[in-house]
Amino acid sequence: MASTQHDHPGEQAAQDPIRLLAVRETPLSVDEVFRAVGDDAAGGTALFVGTVRNHDGGADVDRLGYSCHPTAEAEMRRVAEKVAAEYPVRALAAVHRVGDLTVGDLAVVVAVSCPHRGEAFEACRKLIDDLKHEVPIWKHQTFADGTEEWVGAC
Repeated sequence: MASTQHDHPGEQAAQDPIRLLAVRETPLSVDEVFRAVGDDAAGGTALFVGTVRNHDGGADVDRLGYSCHPTAEAEMRRVAEKVAAEYPVRALAAVHRVGDLTVGDLAVVVAVSCPHRGEAFEACRKLIDDLKHEVPIWKHQTFADGTEEWVGAC
């Protein structure tokens, strides 16, 4: 009897694919997140890095700070579990920075590994989009002209 591509255990989601979730005050590491999602059954790994840019809405950004609700890590886990249930995720990781950041600093790093690249891209996009919309992390931007604003869930 011929095997289909989904007969191999590596084609499915891992038992516990969530390898790293954190909200940190210290600088983030792309290498740490990438290493966390390494899996021999993964043929594709997608990584997203969000950095502090020098502008927003036509205004020059001078600096910003992130703060979070005490439930932020629990909400990250809920989002990660949802993504892992929807895609054949072999491994998943997400870290978000809080505190004061400057232009060029890493604000968020997420990665997902799956059996194939398309699944990895889709799962990574879903992960960052849902983290941005559902996890209670807020951004306070200060602009070069001295004005400031709070931005909703980040």
